[in-house]
Amino acid sequence: MSSDKKSIPIKPVPADNKADNKAEVVSLYAEHKKIHPRHVTGLFANMRVAMVWLTQLVYFGFPWLTWNGRQAVLFDLVNRKFYFFGITFFPQDFIYVAALLMMCALGLFLWTTIAGRLWCGYACPQTVYTEVFLWFEHLIEGDRSKRIKLDAAPMSARKLGLKTAKHTLWIVFSLITGFTLVAYFTPRTMLIDELLVWDLGPWETFWIFFYAFATYGMAGFMREQVCKYMCPYARFQSVMFDADTLIISYDTERGEPRGTRKKGVDPASVGKGSCVDCGICVQVCPTGIDIRNGLQYECIGCAACIDACDEVMDKMNYPRGLIRYTTENALEKHYPESQIWTRIKRPRVIMYSLVLFTVAGIAITGLMMRQPLKVDILRDRASLVRETQDGLLENTYNIRFINISENPQKLKLSVQGLPGIKLVAERDVFDVPPTGNVLVTLNVQAPPESAPKGSHKIQFVIKSLDDNAVNLEEPSSFIGE
Repeated sequence: MSSDKKSIPIKPVPADNKADNKAEVVSLYAEHKKIHPRHVTGLFANMRVAMVWLTQLVYFGFPWLTWNGRQAVLFDLVNRKFYFFGITFFPQDFIYVAALLMMCALGLFLWTTIAGRLWCGYACPQTVYTEVFLWFEHLIEGDRSKRIKLDAAPMSARKLGLKTAKHTLWIVFSLITGFTLVAYFTPRTMLIDELLVWDLGPWETFWIFFYAFATYGMAGFMREQVCKYMCPYARFQSVMFDADTLIISYDTERGEPRGTRKKGVDPASVGKGSCVDCGICVQVCPTGIDIRNGLQYECIGCAACIDACDEVMDKMNYPRGLIRYTTENALEKHYPESQIWTRIKRPRVIMYSLVLFTVAGIAITGLMMRQPLKVDILRDRASLVRETQDGLLENTYNIRFINISENPQKLKLSVQGLPGIKLVAERDVFDVPPTGNVLVTLNVQAPPESAPKGSHKIQFVIKSLDDNAVNLEEPSSFIGE
């Protein structure tokens, strides 16, 4: 090696041994810390309360409504009938269920693109039931500071009494929700009679207690963990957000640098922003995040922090809106908040809207044009064709008349399609009750010269003697010799 090359000196540095000479253990899992949300009042808090009442009135009220002498909303799995007020669905109408699920998904995507996670903050069952359980908790144990002190205090007669009262309310409410769920599938009158003598069926007992347990556990104990770790919506919401999506944001330019000061002091005079660093926005958050750190997937869009911050701004005589519903573009480009709604016309919003309204239009049109009568025809395949004593060829058919209307139907049946074909049955007029069905087995005969070997198309003609609008021709086939 040449002598002009320089060597790099290496000096060994001893390890920094700690006094205990033990390795530091870092946990990959954060220890759960119970969140005690602070009670808050304001515009958005009132909106959440209104949504809680609205959703629960619908959920608890529907099974008690009556329509034409029956339960208005009932999913009768035993008889395979699904009643929704004046509309009756049968298994053949599963296409409408698929359309409903598509509309729900598209509606959620559309709403999320426009206004973020408002569903999570106001109408999600997890949020609604957590809010109800927090009301019970606040009623029994008091507001945030009292609940924290109570949890930290040693067990006493008072603490045991308060905890017992709270959990009793939770359990009773959870059992009521479980009972209501089953009332959608078992008529409420039957369910009440079974409950009074404790003669519930096994599946009814299971679902009452299962749903009650789920409500009690998820709304009483897991709460924000469901939103943070279990709900998939929190994970994929980011792909539906863009710079013009309405989100809850902290105005950093106006709020920083944050710090305490006396009431009414001009922030500029003390070199601070409008944020007084009170921490109330964190205390009221049901998921325990600090919205001042920016948008986070844990944020459910409930706007509790907005109400809390606005209340503080009012006390300090500062303008409201330090924390507000806004968009990323509105904050960065400083255009007026009034322009937010003018930027709704975006490609993805238009796409979601077109698909949503197309699916909804097709489904509604299908429902409006739906015939009040459905007919299922199945030819008996056990005996394809047989010859009668008169030398005629005979096929057997099983025909099911399904009346989806709320009125009885008197139906007249005939057959056509081949020369000399005729219907052989005890009668050709059949009575079908409202939302009922009738299965009829009958024979169809045709001369051999009219039905040579092979399959021949025929039509069953069904006319209603009570409703002139019901006039159907259902295709089938006749097997010749």
